[in-house]
Amino acid sequence: MRESEVKELIKKAISDAHIEVTDMTGGNDHFQIFVVSREFNGKLLIDQHRMVQQSLGAALNDGRIHAVQIKTETPESWAKKTRSSGNDFQILN
Repeated sequence: MRESEVKELIKKAISDAHIEVTDMTGGNDHFQIFVVSREFNGKLLIDQHRMVQQSLGAALNDGRIHAVQIKTETPESWAKKTRSSGNDFQILN
């Protein structure tokens, strides 16, 4: 799968998400995924990751995706991290 296809699957499930996808091996089946969404507010980290995994369910089950590394943030937690590091980040939805 291409990075853009992975991004589209996540976007369908988590519509307000800011998503970054990186192919970790060049084989289009191992991805590093970073998602920031308001839908993660009030959810445990494991539940945030499950939301992302569920959006990729078919691709994980049929082998198009073999492995994922997932990092998730709420907009508020990401804003705190970026302010402290000097980076600017906004979700424009």
